[in-house]
Amino acid sequence: MSMEASVVSIRGEKPSSGERNMMDTMKELNPTVGKYFQDTQGDEKLSPKKAPSLCSTRYGIAFVTHLCNFVLVAQNVVMNITMVAMVNSTNHQSQFNDSTEGLPVDPFGDPNDSPKSLPTGAPVYDWSPQIQGIIFSSINYGMILTLAPSGYLAGRVGTKRVVGVSLFGSSLLVLFTPLAANLGLVFLIATRILQGLNLGAGYGGQFALWEKWSPPHERSRLCSIAVSGMMLGSCIAVLLGGLISQVLGWPFVFYIFGGVGCVCCLPWFVLVYDDPVTHPWINTVEKDYITSSLAQQVSSSKQSLPIKAMVRSLPLWSICFCCFGHQWLLNTMIIYTPTYISSVFNINIRDSGFLSTLPFITAWVIGILGGYLADFLLTKSFRLVTVRKVATVLGSIPSSILLVVLPYAASNYIIAVALTLSSGLSLLSQPGMYINALDIAPRHSSFLMGASRAFAQISAVVVPTISGFLLNQDPEFGWRNIFFLSFAINALGLIFYLIFGEADVQDWAKERKLTHL
Repeated sequence: MSMEASVVSIRGEKPSSGERNMMDTMKELNPTVGKYFQDTQGDEKLSPKKAPSLCSTRYGIAFVTHLCNFVLVAQNVVMNITMVAMVNSTNHQSQFNDSTEGLPVDPFGDPNDSPKSLPTGAPVYDWSPQIQGIIFSSINYGMILTLAPSGYLAGRVGTKRVVGVSLFGSSLLVLFTPLAANLGLVFLIATRILQGLNLGAGYGGQFALWEKWSPPHERSRLCSIAVSGMMLGSCIAVLLGGLISQVLGWPFVFYIFGGVGCVCCLPWFVLVYDDPVTHPWINTVEKDYITSSLAQQVSSSKQSLPIKAMVRSLPLWSICFCCFGHQWLLNTMIIYTPTYISSVFNINIRDSGFLSTLPFITAWVIGILGGYLADFLLTKSFRLVTVRKVATVLGSIPSSILLVVLPYAASNYIIAVALTLSSGLSLLSQPGMYINALDIAPRHSSFLMGASRAFAQISAVVVPTISGFLLNQDPEFGWRNIFFLSFAINALGLIFYLIFGEADVQDWAKERKLTHL
């Protein structure tokens, strides 16, 4: 970029002929002057002319993405709560998809209460804990395959298309899930793998939005608003899933959430656009504010991916390992909270749903506030890498410790408080390592954020399998072993991130010598 262009971006007007002559002379005398002007440009662009915030197009898109994530995660999570109603826990000898019509014994509850627990006519299956673990994890097989490619594809063809199609496809497959379960275990697993392909594309494809919509000092809050919809989706799915299963039967949980997903496709396709330039209703002031803030960033679609350099990058691997450890912790809580509460405290499916929502409500609120806190610290001259690492620590260590103490809790009240704090505090990591790829490689961030989440998503495949094995081998101490294992894996990932994590644009992510935003 020329020095004249730098002055234009700083002052908003072209330099005079005298200024141009002066800059040329200084450039000849001192080659580092060019870097000075670029640095000045980068500093000024951190706080360009302000545009409306909450009542703005970029925040509107963040809230629509919040709604999209709400639906996608709800569709992912409903199986975790309906499994309590789908399985006849009194008979785990058969590992096939045999079903019985009528009422099962209330899962993990009193057999005398079974007529009050579930409606007549809902099929019940004889699935062992290991088979349940395979069903839980099967959806993640597909997600791992599409998380990284969808980020790259969204950078090429646009987030609007990638996420919109994924949302619609996932909704149709959720509607088909009860039929697939009746057709057999193979059909159910295949349906969940296909649903995982769509969910992975929806999760990974959305991050390309923030390359073009998020000014640097609003990046944490916009991403947090969008991603916090995931926790709200978990909350509502667990809450309503228990109620619907009890009142209407577990198949209606899939029908309702699948139908809601189809309806939510409409606001996504109507209101979301890939960048401010193509948006038909955006305010001119806001469009100029966003484009000027991101003027030094070049679209990753114009460059090939430096795969070899990425593989050798320790800061990138630190993000991947830390995300993996943290996702192991989150998946343990999300997948097994309803089952843990039901099995340990003998709570029926309705009350289990209510109690299981408390952690996710707290996480939803803290997730949004955490993004605002991170951006606030940046305005107070905290180093970007410091903010990222502090947020990651706050979202990892307290949650792990609280999860470990759960097996020693003596009452339902303690279990509710511990789970609430544990899940809630974990979302403080969202403005930490999860969006760190936007800092170290803004031009390739959509691909890298999808790739890091794909790597982390391996935990969602392994957690149900290992947890089911531990519970099968040692029902008495299985939960304690599960929680201690989550603590250890999360701690190792955090330590690696604290040592090798960075927030500067990496050399392999630069097309030319530019100042880090």
